[in-house]
Amino acid sequence: MALLEIENVDLIYQTETSETEAVKDLNLSVDEGEFIALVGPSGCGKTTLLSMIAGLLNPTRGELKIDGESIVAASGSVGYMLQRDNLFEWRTIESNVLLGLSVQKKLNDESRSYALGMLEKYGLGEFRNSFPKELSGGMRQRAALIRTLAFKPRLLLLDEPFSAVDFQTRMTVCDDVYSIIKSEHKTALLVTHDISEAVSMADRIVVLTKRPATVKTVFDIDITAPTPLARRESPRFSEWFDRVWKEVSL
Repeated sequence: MALLEIENVDLIYQTETSETEAVKDLNLSVDEGEFIALVGPSGCGKTTLLSMIAGLLNPTRGELKIDGESIVAASGSVGYMLQRDNLFEWRTIESNVLLGLSVQKKLNDESRSYALGMLEKYGLGEFRNSFPKELSGGMRQRAALIRTLAFKPRLLLLDEPFSAVDFQTRMTVCDDVYSIIKSEHKTALLVTHDISEAVSMADRIVVLTKRPATVKTVFDIDITAPTPLARRESPRFSEWFDRVWKEVSL
């Protein structure tokens, strides 16, 4: 069943002197539990699309829906994880994870227990009173993901969430984030410029055209492996990488 539906969506940025067509006649459906990767040329409108799904931008034409309901503003149904972890250095990990709930007046015994339970479940319980500077890059990303999941969003948006860490850490963080998302049975939409990352994580890869963005090709990735790292070791990994890279490059 489709959790997210994007139907005939256009987006035009307007200024006093010009118009820029960012997205044109884009259609996409994402089923519950899927992990989708969005790839395409730089500047094609991937992050713009995420902003519309998050309710931060309204389309010029068309409709976006979650569970059949139109997206007209930001809501708790969508969690958004950005490129940097944005943890406050003067707050403890526990305080960082609970901050969003507190600001939105959703912090109560139940939500606190759920968030702190995830810290324990995913190996950060002993660091709840530590500060971000005392954690590795991978642990910080885990904390940022738990902060986002504390709201129990139906859909998780990931905007190049691994770009701020070095390559070796990136491999580990991909595995960590993937395992948490799958364990929590979340639907995820990942924007990335890294085709290897897309192939190693996604059930489907959606290739967008250059601006104005529309769907060019959809690949169903049929590598069966339990983790992104294990997928990279599959003999079919390089084949899929080549197919996606050629489609993005054309």
